[in-house]
Amino acid sequence: MIKKYKIVIFGATGFTGELCVKYMFDKYPDVPVAIAGRNIDKLNKIKNKYNLPYPVIVADAFDVKALNNLCKDAEVILTTAGPYHKYGSNLVGACIKHSCHYIDITGESFWIKDQIEKHDKEAREKKLRIINACGFDSAPSDLGVYYSVNKVGGDVESVQCFQAWKGEASGGTMETMFSSIDAKLAKGGLGKFSLNPKNSITAHQKKNTNDKIKIKKIPVLGGWTGPFIMALPNTRVVRRSAALSKSTGVYYGDNFVYSEGAYYSKKSSAWKVSMMTMTIGLIILSPLRKLLRPLFRKPGQGPSQKAMDSGFFKSRFLVKLKDGFRAFSMSSSGDPGYKMTSRMACESALCLALEDPSVLPGGKDFGGFLTPSIGLGNVLIKRLKNIGVTFKEIPINN
Repeated sequence: MIKKYKIVIFGATGFTGELCVKYMFDKYPDVPVAIAGRNIDKLNKIKNKYNLPYPVIVADAFDVKALNNLCKDAEVILTTAGPYHKYGSNLVGACIKHSCHYIDITGESFWIKDQIEKHDKEAREKKLRIINACGFDSAPSDLGVYYSVNKVGGDVESVQCFQAWKGEASGGTMETMFSSIDAKLAKGGLGKFSLNPKNSITAHQKKNTNDKIKIKKIPVLGGWTGPFIMALPNTRVVRRSAALSKSTGVYYGDNFVYSEGAYYSKKSSAWKVSMMTMTIGLIILSPLRKLLRPLFRKPGQGPSQKAMDSGFFKSRFLVKLKDGFRAFSMSSSGDPGYKMTSRMACESALCLALEDPSVLPGGKDFGGFLTPSIGLGNVLIKRLKNIGVTFKEIPINN
């Protein structure tokens, strides 16, 4: 269906939303885009700041009528307006009602589970691609595993991911972390297989899946591992991909097992960052969190341009096969949480807005609540390679 706008960026006045707007205009000025949000003055400020030709659409996350009108005119909605459990549900419903594809950058797996239960059947019937987690949560984990499984061919026993990164948190991310504690969770919303379809988990997977990552050496890759702060949402997304993979022709295997931790070159670094991660977790879980919240960045605030330019991420994937190991990586310069998240999200939306649907995983008649790999696959990997993201096999220690 041809609509007025190829892409509408919802939440365009937020920190990440503005990065998306600027990236889209700088790199793809000819793509018909509109910017949307609840505040007309802030939207016009963004429009004037970059001298944008984009139309401005006022739509509050709680105004169902405005969201319906928004989705009637859009082929793809790219939303950066979180926390999604607060501001995302009505927009998803409007997208599905008006046959509009959808991209977000959420790491709120409990909210994704709730939306799957409400809308997945209709999204599949309408052949809509509703794709969550297209930022640093959880595109590197998800696409890296997909790339690795493609390269080795056939069933794999397990994939272990080890994340290295440099970046800062924005106020929006901090708000999501603090507010999620008080959110009403879907039943089982934080379970290890919370995003898996029914009857897609084997006894082997249940027995061998462990999210408790201890600080230990990684002999095959060198370096050390420990807990990774974003492993909870990332692992749920990858496990959903594995369960859905048979429908796209890149099958991970009946007993595929996935885990994720951080990567450190030194044991001392592993201990230091792990202790910092634990401290942040205790603050967020503490009854005093509402008193401590003002000490962190507020929504709309984020890292400086210098900080974003100096960041990076490198995701390593150790693939266990019946006859040994192989390893791969996905990496990029640029702050992963904001600079690269905005670019990955935009490129994801462009896959749906510009690419022939028949070349996407599952073909033109495929839809539902999908992951970056199952919804976009090699089409997105190719686009990311074109903007400097590296996918490659890496050596291991035998």
